[in-house]
Amino acid sequence: MKVRVGAIQSEPVWLDLTGSVDKTIALIKQAASEGVQVLGFPEVWIPGYPWGIWTTSVIGNVEMIHKYMANSMSRDSAEMRQIQAAVKEAGIFIVLGYSERDGASLYMAQSFISPDGEIVLHRRKIKPTHVERTLWGDGQADSLNCVVDSRFGRIGGLNCWEHLQPLLRYYEYSQRVQIHIASWPAEFEMPDPEKQPWLYHETGEASYRASQFMAIEGQTFVLVASEIITEPNLEKNNLLGNHVTKTPGGGFSMIFGPDGKPLCEPVGAGEEAILKADIDLTDIDYAKTFIDTVGHYARPDLLSLLVNPVAAKNVTEMK
Repeated sequence: MKVRVGAIQSEPVWLDLTGSVDKTIALIKQAASEGVQVLGFPEVWIPGYPWGIWTTSVIGNVEMIHKYMANSMSRDSAEMRQIQAAVKEAGIFIVLGYSERDGASLYMAQSFISPDGEIVLHRRKIKPTHVERTLWGDGQADSLNCVVDSRFGRIGGLNCWEHLQPLLRYYEYSQRVQIHIASWPAEFEMPDPEKQPWLYHETGEASYRASQFMAIEGQTFVLVASEIITEPNLEKNNLLGNHVTKTPGGGFSMIFGPDGKPLCEPVGAGEEAILKADIDLTDIDYAKTFIDTVGHYARPDLLSLLVNPVAAKNVTEMK
């Protein structure tokens, strides 16, 4: 089965829900006009990944986070229905990353929206990373389901460092993923160590490699979608004066085949683009012949995964 897939590399409309929805719809229309059938968006694309949580104190971020909460999107909202209608009109499948507001709490969400405009799968990042935990809550057991069947094959998705959780990756492979959306924020090159000590695993290159390894390990097509940031938007993200973020920059998007091979030309780290590739799902069998991680290459008699599929509840009513 042949499918045209696309990965977004673009700058969010920072801290602006209405502007974010408008840009999302414009990108959906553009992708559809270019023949894309499956489209992946970056992590918390709406209303952008607030990089300032890494570089500025909690006290210094109070006003930014207040605005961020106000511009995060509810799953059941007029804004989401606008996006669903655009997806239906375009007739494509998207995996949308956004900061989901549920009551007074935020979650790093991915909604899988079918060509019929229906949310056919919804999940939340099961463990926000490091300082992200000061802003977003944990996904529960229902978010372990990360693959859904579609007319374009079995589509899966994870957020950012969920790609570094081997048991979660393995569980996705067991769901027979064929096209995986790797949703990432902006990530940058290593800063000058004389100015700012930093870790390599917090770079775009490392995130690129993690996504590529998932393609190899899972024998799946991987669509890497990442954000960029430009100079005019540093101040509103509380990023002035730090030595980590580079502008324009942050992007490292790519599309990988099930053997890890890049399938399109890379674009610049500060360039906006919809990366595209024409793929054939039957090519997965070439890779599976060598290694099927949850099939003939597994040893469940020696190593297996225990999963709790029941979501925890804050309130349980006695009967």
